[in-house]
Amino acid sequence: MTSKAKLLILLRDKQGAPASGQALAKEMGISRVAVWKTVQSLAEAGYAIETGEAGYSLNPKNEKDFLYPWEFGEKENLFYHYMNTPSTMDRARELALGGAKNASVFTAEKQSAGRGRNGRTWISKQGGLFFSILYRPELTIADYSLLSLVMQIAVAKSVCDICGKKAFLRWPNDVYIGRKKIAGITTEIAGEGDLITWLTGGIGININNPSPNNKAVSLSDITGKQISRKDVLIKILEEITKTEKSFASAAAYSQGNRALASQWNSLSDCIGAKAAVFVPGKKDEPDVKNGKVLARGVFEGIDPKGRCILKTNDNTLYFNQGSVSLAFLNP
Repeated sequence: MTSKAKLLILLRDKQGAPASGQALAKEMGISRVAVWKTVQSLAEAGYAIETGEAGYSLNPKNEKDFLYPWEFGEKENLFYHYMNTPSTMDRARELALGGAKNASVFTAEKQSAGRGRNGRTWISKQGGLFFSILYRPELTIADYSLLSLVMQIAVAKSVCDICGKKAFLRWPNDVYIGRKKIAGITTEIAGEGDLITWLTGGIGININNPSPNNKAVSLSDITGKQISRKDVLIKILEEITKTEKSFASAAAYSQGNRALASQWNSLSDCIGAKAAVFVPGKKDEPDVKNGKVLARGVFEGIDPKGRCILKTNDNTLYFNQGSVSLAFLNP
């Protein structure tokens, strides 16, 4: 851990009580001057560290919701944070090509060009959680969608635990609460032959930001209070790891995963609904009216490969995530 991470842990353990520079230096294994420099660096980053005759203190009531790498202790070398960036997916791709490690996480306070699927934008107002995860999985390109399902399930479980309301999944990449969208996921992959070289998953969650429209909702809207983005991020990352291990042990993601698909289907609220599969038209108008309809029928969930199952009058059709979307039709 860097000195910033170590100092924050020590000061937080004191619960607002002061700690002398000498005591901190001894515990951190650095000089008192180095402690002072670390304090100054954290203060410049926005931490309200108080300096008095008895030493340094950090009042828990004055803590802000930071996502800096040193907030994540021993894992800080896996975190990259940006105050403002076009998209965390852009940063993830750049560093994936540069050799960034598996499970690296890229966060941002703001995105000027947040990405959804099919070139659409994700409105990224301050207070939301916007991040991407880099994976280097031993997985075929044909099975890339399985990691997307893992992330979707993990996000749904996490927001449900945090706000106490059940979250539901929509194919191919959305999470809803009370018929309103709270999160979305997008993926990008690079491969060689039939194997994935790297995969990035971009996740956007409405937390403390104003809901972008009346079809969306945030965690603060639901709970009536401010929610720590850091706590949400940590919970999602832990849930992703737990979910991935659970289903990898069942089928090792080889040619699909029945258990994973079954879990996803159990969290969907639209199985049995009338739906249309379509290719979106205008970038910012993803509804079926502005796209090319490929088929209409009844949505029957997903298969072990993560494909949408649509039952028409004549056939059962299967659609990969790819560039298509699914719209649910009014009865």
